[in-house]
Parts: sequence; structure tokens; C-alpha cells
Amino acid sequence: MTTLTPVGTSAARVVDAFKVYGAGDAEVRALDGVTVGFPAARFTAIMGPSGSGKSTLMHCAAGLDTLSSGSAFIGTTDLGTLGDRDLTLLRRERIGFVFQSFNLVGTLTVAENITLPLDLAGARPDTDWVDALIDVVGLGDRLLHRPSELSGGQQQRVAVARALAGRPDVVFADEPTGNLDSRSGAEVLNLLGRAVHEMGRTVVMVTHDPVAAAHADEVVFLADGRLVDRMTDPTAEKVLDRMKAFDGLAGAGAGRGTVS
Repeated sequence: MTTLTPVGTSAARVVDAFKVYGAGDAEVRALDGVTVGFPAARFTAIMGPSGSGKSTLMHCAAGLDTLSSGSAFIGTTDLGTLGDRDLTLLRRERIGFVFQSFNLVGTLTVAENITLPLDLAGARPDTDWVDALIDVVGLGDRLLHRPSELSGGQQQRVAVARALAGRPDVVFADEPTGNLDSRSGAEVLNLLGRAVHEMGRTVVMVTHDPVAAAHADEVVFLADGRLVDRMTDPTAEKVLDRMKAFDGLAGAGAGRGTVS
């Protein structure tokens, strides 16, 4: 079992996490004994080859999917102890999400999309916080526009502001730059970095892109459903070199040794 971060500092973590699909000869272990914490007020990227389990890890850590065995925590809250209603409330109140496809509501304005999770929860927005977010994402002159009137990069910036509007404990971002050109992608990644380093938020991002991963404070690497390494202060070149090494490791069959 591999442990990467002290559990006491984690905004989110999984412990001895297994996720199994199918049975018998068709069984697939998407997660195979993973223990990892995502430190508070840090930007962590999750990387690995296709099929390594990185999106499964994020979905289980965020309560979007359930583990076959093991535990997932947001702060000190064990997600496995929550019923459907309490889990829904936790995701609404303590977690933000950013997806590759933006997931904005086309009939709502930018302003309405940003505050939508709060409106659905019946919560009153903190106007100072929301105004600060709008300033950070640079869309103050687009608040009355609909998503169809925005570029892809602008739509994703709205999605980031929406994810942060309720001051969540952690924001999970699944390939947030996958549908963007390099310039728009860099804008979104810089925005996520500012949310961490200037606003004290926690961001966990799944990506296949070494350039995107280089914006994080730390990268954790998966192969065959197992954690195999981590890297602090990443650069695109170092991440790419590490990924090339893991291609060979995965082909040889990675073990579940300890990563120090």
C-alpha cells in the first residue's frame, strides 16, 4: 500500500482504496490498494497512462462514485458513512467540480451560472467573495451573456468561478483544459493556481497533459490502478520523462511498493 501525504494535512484522501468492475475473467481493478492524501491549500495533479485509474480515483475521492472497499474522506468526514441525501449535501456544500465539457446551463447568464449551486442549495451568496471571483476570472463585462456568447476559455473560467463560489473545501477538476486551445488552457490553469495560492483553496486535477501538470505544486502518478510515484515542483519536461518511464513500468507490471 502506497502513502504519499500525511493524512492530518489532507483536504481529501482515500485509504486502501479498491475499485473493481466486473467479476471473474472480466474483473478489472481500476484502483488496487491506493492510499493518498491531497494537501489543503495545494494544487495537486493526477497523471497516468490511459486506463491507469486516475479519473476513477478522482471520482471516488469526490463522492461521485463509491469504492468497492477502502475509505474516502473529505476532511475528517468518511464518505462511506453517508446516505445518499447527506452525500449530496456534502458535495453541494464542500466540493466544487470543473469538467472538460464546462457543463454550464445554456439558458442562464454568466452571473446566474456562477451562483447556481448556491441558488439550488437555498444559500445566500457571499457577495464580496463572488465579486472577487468575478474580478479574478476577468468576466465582469460578460455577466449578462449566455454561455453560447462566450469562447470556450471564457466558459471554462465561468465553470471555475462556479466551482469556487461556495468556498468549497476542495475543487476537483477533470481534464479542465481538454477542450481548450493552449492559450485558453493556460488562462484556466493560471486561474486554478491563483485560487490555491491567493485564495487558499485546494485543487485536485486529473490531466494527461504534462504542460497542464506543470502548473501544479505536486503530481502523483498512477499505473495499473496503483500509485507509483510523485513529483514536487514539476516541469513539463520532467513530467513527460517520468510518464515515458511509467510506460515501461506498466508494461512490466508495477508492484505496490512504498513511495517515499
